Amino acid sequence: MAKQKINKTNVARLLDRAKVAYELIPYEVDESDLSAVHVAAQLGEDVERVFKTIVLHGDKTGYFVCVVPGEHEIDLKKAARVSGNKKCELLPMKELLPTTGYIRGGCSPIGMKKHFPTYVHETAAQYDYVYVSAGQRGLQVKLSPRNLLDEARAEYADLIAL
Repeated sequence: MAKQKINKTNVARLLDRAKVAYELIPYEVDESDLSAVHVAAQLGEDVERVFKTIVLHGDKTGYFVCVVPGEHEIDLKKAARVSGNKKCELLPMKELLPTTGYIRGGCSPIGMKKHFPTYVHETAAQYDYVYVSAGQRGLQVKLSPRNLLDEARAEYADLIAL
């Protein structure tokens, strides 16, 4: 059987340009379930390695990005504190594409239209590789947490609700 040709996304082109080791991993999209839990099941991976990208708006700093393990909820108080805000809220879905260049289920912390302060949940550091969206539904990028931090110009933080 011929190997499926995967079209390079902007994320892949940016990683190529930076000479970063990564793998593009396609998966079956379910429009009714865009969750990271579904993605992890499709990949046959531990959901703790599949990170979702969440864009927020803070009352002081404006937009910022949090990357958290797929099964967890973001703690808005922790996210606000880490980003230098008193409070923050999730970016309304209709603003995601114009703000980031990405759609829900395909939002990557790498290669947004504009760079926003980015925070990756600290559990990523314990893995040799993690997954984030490659910039479109149905495609994940597998890379080391260090490379994710470097390419997203991010830092580790405690972001999830316990």
